[in-house]
Amino acid sequence: MSLIERPPTLRERQISKMKKMLHLNVDSDNNLVSSANQEEIVWKVMVLDHRSTAIVSSVLRVNDLLEYGVTMHALIDQRRAALPDVAAIYFLEPTAENIAMTIADIEHDQYADFYINITSSLSRSLLEEFAKKVAQTGKSYKIKQVYDQYLDFVVTEPNLFSLDMKNVYAEFNDPRTTEDQVTSRADQIVSGLFSTILTMGSVPIIRCNRGGPAELISQRLDQRLRDHVINTRQSNGTGSSSIQSDKLVLILLDRNVDLSSMFAHSWIYQCMVSDVFKLDRNTIQIHTTAEEGATDVKRYDIDPQDFFWNENASLPFPDAVEHVESELTKYTEEAKEITSKTGYSSIKDINPNDKSDTQHIQEAIKALPELTQRKNIIDMHMSVLTELIKELDAKNLDSYFEVEQNVNDPRTQKQLLELINQKSKGDNSRDKLRTYIIMYLKCDLPKSFCDECEKTLSDLGVDLSPLAYIKKVKEINKMSAMNTGTSSQTSGNTAGSSRNGGALLSGLSSKLMGLTEGSSKITEGLGSLISGIKNLLPEKSNLPITNIVESIMMPANASQDSVNLTDDYLYFDPNVTRGSHSRPPKRSSYNEAVVFVVGGGNYLEYSNLEDWCNSLNSSLGSSGAQQKVVAYGSTKICSVNEFLDECAEIGGKS
Repeated sequence: MSLIERPPTLRERQISKMKKMLHLNVDSDNNLVSSANQEEIVWKVMVLDHRSTAIVSSVLRVNDLLEYGVTMHALIDQRRAALPDVAAIYFLEPTAENIAMTIADIEHDQYADFYINITSSLSRSLLEEFAKKVAQTGKSYKIKQVYDQYLDFVVTEPNLFSLDMKNVYAEFNDPRTTEDQVTSRADQIVSGLFSTILTMGSVPIIRCNRGGPAELISQRLDQRLRDHVINTRQSNGTGSSSIQSDKLVLILLDRNVDLSSMFAHSWIYQCMVSDVFKLDRNTIQIHTTAEEGATDVKRYDIDPQDFFWNENASLPFPDAVEHVESELTKYTEEAKEITSKTGYSSIKDINPNDKSDTQHIQEAIKALPELTQRKNIIDMHMSVLTELIKELDAKNLDSYFEVEQNVNDPRTQKQLLELINQKSKGDNSRDKLRTYIIMYLKCDLPKSFCDECEKTLSDLGVDLSPLAYIKKVKEINKMSAMNTGTSSQTSGNTAGSSRNGGALLSGLSSKLMGLTEGSSKITEGLGSLISGIKNLLPEKSNLPITNIVESIMMPANASQDSVNLTDDYLYFDPNVTRGSHSRPPKRSSYNEAVVFVVGGGNYLEYSNLEDWCNSLNSSLGSSGAQQKVVAYGSTKICSVNEFLDECAEIGGKS
């Protein structure tokens, strides 16, 4: 039986909607620039604000915009040259300030035609104000379109999205937050989720855990989706909705269902980059300190077409090291094969403007752009991996990873105490706090051990405000939700083998130290060493959130404990617009799921969900069954330090 094509990813769906917007909201399969009829090209400028810039730049590059006829883009609040003969696409947040600046542009003939697109939806009051003010200018004929796009979310990976809202966890868990503040923030989240759902193209069943922000948001989102379904039916002139919902489920969860994953050290390449450096909207920022003490910031942009990132981001770090070496070798061999036929000594010496009729030279020139792009990507990841290894070596991060894999082994308590007292070349005080918090959350620790750890941390100058909050959380709910299936990140190693793994990893660090950017090799003679590390890596297992998703999406495959937990989750069906719309849940299977965590998410949970989904699809592939897609999102994809700061804020106030 043939394999059924997988549903499109969230990023593909968002790009499709953006393409339509750039195509002046006309459905067309033809590319504007590559169209055979060049007269059809409509060249235009694009006007953005800071929010819409984040949305667009995460999935499209300048060349993509040019491909769709956008020759220039600018921020609405910055000075712009008037182009009265050019059409303009506006893509803006629905704010009074943006509307006022747009009206000013219309009044002053900034552009020839105006195509107005709103990131979410324009309220009736703002729309009426807009219409009134434009009419007063006498230039309403310049406005060709006003569209609500419902694209108010940032996609950074194929199925990873964020509403980019800061401090949501602190706001929802701070007892000083007022009811009005909670309601306002909940409405913002509902608006972002509504945009995501419309982009997915289906009205979902909603499931959520009880008694927290997720329940409040589910109720308000359910009401908004029911209104949408009613309006859709009325506009279609039919008694039923044309939008199917039986195979899409939205799983809304509070961050407190699993806190330990927010503090965990991970051995996944993408997670480590986010943890050790700063990974924000597909840009890696690395702060380095020169010998004279000056700080330098290196920035690396991850293109959606970055083949190495797409293939290795979710793999363990040693695999990424091994693969970048393989890619460099592959590139070197291909470049050597091409240049050997042309007479050039190096691929760099090939002149793209060479008019020679020699077939080999023409083939080399044709291959040059793709080879150059590949080499740039390989060099970038070699640089990132090199800097990553320096940080791992300076902070002994592999040791904290080992402890977290074996928190239930009493021997790791002694190991953690040794680590807390150990000095390192880099500042790893927060790494010590993180590992202690994980052990505190997952284990019932002896009071004497806790006292000793906390005193040592305090003596080192570590701010224990986050811990004060964590203690309060554990005291209130006993972290019952964290016992969903396997509570630890991974499992498998014994304490002894973990220590051997640490020694091997230290050996890896020493071999990779001292490398400079642009080196031809990142490793040398590492074959057996890499193999040894890979054998000692812990086995993959599901995080708590992945177990929750499995029990709702594929209950027949889930453990009984997980199913029992999610049976208690609330159930909303926005398609039921009459009578009771909330009823006891029924177990069902779904082809697509959107998982959304209120209060912060991370790359670790996304990677774990992707692993589970890919494994499931592999098993389904042989039967020709429908492939599964899981999109993971949160109010914000947080770094560990950002989440620690939020916990510190609440802990300090309490």
